[in-house]
Amino acid sequence: MSAARRIRSLGRAELTLLLRNRAALFSAIVLPVTLVGPLAGVSADRGALSTMAFLLTAMLGFVLLAAVYYNLVTAYVARREELVLKRLRAGELTDAEILAGVASPAVAVALAQSLLSVVAGAVFLGLPAPVNAPLLLFGVAGGVVVFVLLAAASSVFTRTTELAQITTLPILLGCLFGSGLMVPLEELPDPVASALRALPLSPVVELMRLGWVGTAGERAPEDFAGAFGPAAVPAAVLVAWMVLGAVAIRYWFRWEPRR
Repeated sequence: MSAARRIRSLGRAELTLLLRNRAALFSAIVLPVTLVGPLAGVSADRGALSTMAFLLTAMLGFVLLAAVYYNLVTAYVARREELVLKRLRAGELTDAEILAGVASPAVAVALAQSLLSVVAGAVFLGLPAPVNAPLLLFGVAGGVVVFVLLAAASSVFTRTTELAQITTLPILLGCLFGSGLMVPLEELPDPVASALRALPLSPVVELMRLGWVGTAGERAPEDFAGAFGPAAVPAAVLVAWMVLGAVAIRYWFRWEPRR
């Protein structure tokens, strides 16, 4: 079997388990939508960024946190503690294929929600078509990769699925309140905003907003070519998180329970 077929087979099994887990389905599908509601009442001067663009890109950020990161931490921990990862490693699948196969249902849900959000924003909410679709796609795809890697890394210090509610809090709360989801970073003091731009979700949100409407906040919207300039720094930060996540998994990921 090819690598793609092996990942697809494992992904089908994981999808079956996801559909049977009501809590996981809720956090993956319903929770991101319900969290966007309170943002509508947040008063902040978003500059050139429209309220609808602010809310919809915030929802895409919530999708990465809930559907990808949190769900995958519990999935990796559960499969490790049940010795599933250890048994899979004894077969034909490579380490990368195992990690990708377990992650594939959550990734599919996140990508589907992102696509529906873009379509709904354009058709029903009057948002323009993306100014720079490659930037938008890179932001979403890069965010998915980063939070899959962070989920695998977080599983290292999560001994049980119950503890995932605690061990994931630093990243969840840090990204929720510090990545421009609640208030644009331009509204914060420059030193604080500069530090928060190093969080893993911050470059994703900036790239999605630049790709969709050509601005991440106060700046006037850019055209297709002009959006690449402001995207250079967040793109570099996003790539740095990918590298850090891959290194963490390479050296510290655990494939079987601690004894």
